[in-house]
Amino acid sequence: MRTKLWLHDEKGNVIFGMGRTKMLEAIEQCGSISAAAKELKMSYRAVWARIRATEERLGGKPLLIRSKGGASGGGATLTPFARDLIKQYRALRKGVLSQSDKLYKKLCEPLIDQ
Repeated sequence: MRTKLWLHDEKGNVIFGMGRTKMLEAIEQCGSISAAAKELKMSYRAVWARIRATEERLGGKPLLIRSKGGASGGGATLTPFARDLIKQYRALRKGVLSQSDKLYKKLCEPLIDQ
């Protein structure tokens, strides 16, 4: 059984899910959007567009603290809100997966294993 979980707005637009989680975690690990995009095998533009869309769909709450480029290049780190969002999403996902496994064992496994 597979379960995918993402948060969306009233129009069905993705706000947050595992893809956004992985992007933010890559930015945190790599220290920049461009390095994270390379790590994820995505374009900078695609990563930035998704981050910006999520920020807009969250009412303008920033996910990144960006520093301008220069001789040493720019960078990005996560805001405390982004870290909390990742933490809460992962907890929600863990709970949903746990409950879906229990429901599967209760409702479907007896039928399939006959």
